[in-house]
Amino acid sequence: MSQSPAARAWARFKKNRRAYVSLWLFAVLFGLSLFAELLSNDKPLAVRYHGQWYWPVLQVYNETAFGGDFDTPTDYLDPYIRDRLAEPGNVALFAPNRYGANTINEFTASPNPAPPSSANLLGTDDRGRDVLARLVYGFRLSVLFALALTVVGTLIGVAMGALQGYFGGRVDLILQRASEIWGSLPELYLLIILASFFNPSLGLLLVLLALFGWMGLADYVRAEFLKNRQMEYVLAARALGVSNARIIWRHLLPNSLTPVLAFLPFRVSGAILALTSLDFLGLGVPASTPSLGEMLAQGKDNLDAWWIALSTFTVLTATLLLLIFIGEGLRSALDTRKG
Repeated sequence: MSQSPAARAWARFKKNRRAYVSLWLFAVLFGLSLFAELLSNDKPLAVRYHGQWYWPVLQVYNETAFGGDFDTPTDYLDPYIRDRLAEPGNVALFAPNRYGANTINEFTASPNPAPPSSANLLGTDDRGRDVLARLVYGFRLSVLFALALTVVGTLIGVAMGALQGYFGGRVDLILQRASEIWGSLPELYLLIILASFFNPSLGLLLVLLALFGWMGLADYVRAEFLKNRQMEYVLAARALGVSNARIIWRHLLPNSLTPVLAFLPFRVSGAILALTSLDFLGLGVPASTPSLGEMLAQGKDNLDAWWIALSTFTVLTATLLLLIFIGEGLRSALDTRKG
């Protein structure tokens, strides 16, 4: 029984061991980061205190619930609270890393930024926040933002390229000139201007980058549609009276997605780099939001604290390398000339 084109492409991809292993590594790391609150958190996942169960990771409890004196949210790094939870009969289940993305340990004796230690495996930044926790949450934020930007940019690019390539003529000419004019606008300047009017946010970055990130992909889709619209199966569909929308959706689009799929990992890596660069320049997310770019900026400002820049650079480089290896393998697997 002959395999489908998708099955043959997957088989070719699996033969590329570097790409296949990179895909699994990236999937595992991203999957773990989705549960960052369970892996790195200053709140216990569950507490059994005096015979009663508490769930601090889901609900805020005042410290009076655990024998404290103040009716304020519990600081689980407080030695007094930790001693109370460690009393016989009490149980406290903590995350593997006992710090959140913005946790500041007020009870440490080390000045900040502090080097790696048993308490902070990758040290702390200049504000006393745990570097490992910032990297875990920052990695998740970067990948989620990159995936969202890739999806939005791909949808816009495919739609614009399909319209230009299928209808051609005047429609193609007008849309092509419009995209050239739009692409000539200074994206970075627009971002600086908007940042002066609005508070930095992921939503603002996503909208602005998506408005400019579709044009390169649209050119590839346009070229594929210009080539495939002259194929016999398209001419036959037109002769049978099939609507333009159905021809585009059912016939042309599935046969024109090869460059789109091949470029997806590279677009994800480009989106991660874009967010990191903007955060490094201070034009991205707020400083309290965990970000790889903000960590690199801290490393630049604190050259003596080598652990900040080194760990962030390692995470960023490893992420981009995995995506590049995946992209190379996917591009090779989708090459029909290889069988």
